[in-house]
Amino acid sequence: MIPPLWLLRIFSALHVFIYRLSGGRLGAMMNGLPVLLLTTTGRKSGRPRTLPLVYMRDEADYIIAPGVLERPAWYLNLRAHPQATIQIGTSAIQVNAQEAHGDERRRLWAQAPAYWHDYQKRAKAELPVIILQATSRLSTEPDQSN
Repeated sequence: MIPPLWLLRIFSALHVFIYRLSGGRLGAMMNGLPVLLLTTTGRKSGRPRTLPLVYMRDEADYIIAPGVLERPAWYLNLRAHPQATIQIGTSAIQVNAQEAHGDERRRLWAQAPAYWHDYQKRAKAELPVIILQATSRLSTEPDQSN
């Protein structure tokens, strides 16, 4: 059962707060998987939007995929504004997002955590796989804004 959206938003905001407050010492893992904070630009509002997401690495890239919703707001925001920021621990990194397709998507999906496969089983459509390529390191201090 998928929790109501309002509950997910509260959990997400609390997770971001604790992650940032602790410099990533708390909230860096979820269900045994690594978590980053993704800050996108709202496609309608133009305001920064931050949420925690499970990720995996593929060499220098960071790979994310939707969980609860097939096309969540962060995904739509990245499609409109592919430049974003991620925070891992105390490091803030600028990234450029692109969706994986074809053989690249299949290769990445084969490495995906079981957690993502569980969501795919419940989804009505193929979940997108997003590649976040680092463009620059912004800081090694936690970002306190949001």
